[in-house]
Amino acid sequence: MNLGSTVFSQLIAFLPDREFRRCVGRYRGDSRPRGFSCWDQFLCMAFAQFTYRESLRDIEACLRSSPDKLYHMGIRGRVSRSTLADANESHDWRIFADFAQILIARARLLYANDSFGAELQLSAYALDSTTIDLCLAMFPWARFRERKGAVKMHTLIDLHGNIPVFVCVTDGKVHDVNILDQIAPEAGAFYVMDRGYLDFERLYRLTLAAAFFVTRTKENVLLQRRYSHPVDRTSGVKSDHTVVLTAPGSFKHYPAALRRIRYFDSEHQLFLVFLTNNFELPALTIADLYRSRWQVELFFKWIKQHLRIKVFLGTSPNAVKTQIWIAISIYVLVAIIKKQLSLSASLYQILQVVSVTIFERTPILQALQLQHAGEKSDPFFNQMNLFDL
Repeated sequence: MNLGSTVFSQLIAFLPDREFRRCVGRYRGDSRPRGFSCWDQFLCMAFAQFTYRESLRDIEACLRSSPDKLYHMGIRGRVSRSTLADANESHDWRIFADFAQILIARARLLYANDSFGAELQLSAYALDSTTIDLCLAMFPWARFRERKGAVKMHTLIDLHGNIPVFVCVTDGKVHDVNILDQIAPEAGAFYVMDRGYLDFERLYRLTLAAAFFVTRTKENVLLQRRYSHPVDRTSGVKSDHTVVLTAPGSFKHYPAALRRIRYFDSEHQLFLVFLTNNFELPALTIADLYRSRWQVELFFKWIKQHLRIKVFLGTSPNAVKTQIWIAISIYVLVAIIKKQLSLSASLYQILQVVSVTIFERTPILQALQLQHAGEKSDPFFNQMNLFDL
């Protein structure tokens, strides 16, 4: 790294700027000269994510306090609240979504061999959504309830590295199960979901695509046992059955056999019943797969706590989606840097160090080196129950 570059510049050097220009050209983002390009916008919003800025005034004040550093940061336009607000409203959010997907593809290659708790070498994904509350008076398009506004961030993460591979931002009224219509199933991959995604017509599409799912059943789902398989009850698995749906409507949507596994979580004294279309993996591995679903919940909590996606710098759908996708890009960028530089620090620690050294002209490896080997890691990953109720 260039010893004369700021930490921010060294971080941005990991970004494929040529690919970013292609994304801009695809949506004609810079077709109307405004003196403030999409790249300027991305860098300013990235700075806001790295340094926990909460408003456009905050971003303007911080960046304009060091005008000699802006050029070296790559920012060529004049930074002001009005230009940044206009960019967030007018530059197509799909530019930043497409660029995030480029970073995601790179990160997935780096983390492809990382384990995630279950003894499984195949691709495995966890699907869930999180709700981000909004003021209905300021975001009237994001109606959630009669007097409440919200957007939902539907996310599919690759459990090998906890990298988000699919993100869809909708208003709060969109039901989670509808997102299954937008996901292209990957043959041979496992999709782990909670009971909110229990829709047999949509799940059968996964089966037809040679993909596997693991979910939990509901009490009102009528199933008839066809075969019983031997289990080791000391492992927590209480039964392993091949079943079929008996309700006419459900059987019409899912005419194939299913596998029902009853599992007892001794830590929380809970009986859990899983449904899957995979008949090859051991029953305990299926239970471990569902346990890994909690990683998507941890991802949501991490990104809400450490990045700026709860306070938005614009009120239009375009501005909200732009900010969310740039936040995801920063999360993935930090994950890429951690892996490429073989850092022992957690993503949380990397962000904390960057936030206070961003203008320093220090080699990035030196800046991110942990000063205390016993320093506590991100406390976030040691919390929560394994299974939701």
